[in-house]
Amino acid sequence: MYNFDYVKASSVADATAALGGDAQAISGGQTLIPTLKARLGQPSSLVDLSGVAEMSGITAGDGSVTIGGAVTHHAVSESGDVPASVAALAAGIGDPAVRHRGTIGGSVANNDPSACYPSACLGLGATIHTSGGDVAADDYFQGMFDTALGEGQIVTGVTFPTPAKANYQKFVQPASRFALVGVFVSQMADGYVRVAVTGASESGVFRWSDAETALAGNFSADAVPAAPSADGMIADLHGSAAYRAHLISVMTKRAVAAC
Repeated sequence: MYNFDYVKASSVADATAALGGDAQAISGGQTLIPTLKARLGQPSSLVDLSGVAEMSGITAGDGSVTIGGAVTHHAVSESGDVPASVAALAAGIGDPAVRHRGTIGGSVANNDPSACYPSACLGLGATIHTSGGDVAADDYFQGMFDTALGEGQIVTGVTFPTPAKANYQKFVQPASRFALVGVFVSQMADGYVRVAVTGASESGVFRWSDAETALAGNFSADAVPAAPSADGMIADLHGSAAYRAHLISVMTKRAVAAC
């Protein structure tokens, strides 16, 4: 590690004011702290968001639920107000230590290509609340580790609409507990279907439109298309591009069957 200043923000306004220059926001620190230890990032100051009251708590609304950006994975998993599909997703993130420290805001802001929460956001058509305004999930996730967050902006919360049916299936990479491939499937009360895939693409989380079209006409595992093209899929020591493409179809079928 190395020397840096530490700022404990008490409000969103305090946090954004302190995030000038190369300052870095920190909440759970599950990605940032290992990055600092490896000296892959060396900000001059860390702005702690864990004490910002505006970013804590889970609020159920009319047909939706809003989760504060500083709410931990564990708290999401234990909440009776959160859609069961999202609570189950949170319960499967990392291990107990990670779930008690990591936050939904940090995960959504980081947009790791194998993280679970981005698929829930995209798979449910969530709204991402930021210090710079609200952004639809379809517009927020813009590529691997890339989002619509502007310079010095933070994720203050996420609002999920309540689906008629939804399920998340993750093929776990055992060492990291990240998704080798994860698929979030939802069907809204009006029959609208979303299928979001994480862990597979070099461009990060994405919607599988062919599956959405097929499932809109017949919401059953039998209707799920064959594997999508392997072009642009991640290939590494854990699995080839073709293997990941195959898993997308398999996990989508499992998610639909479990809805």
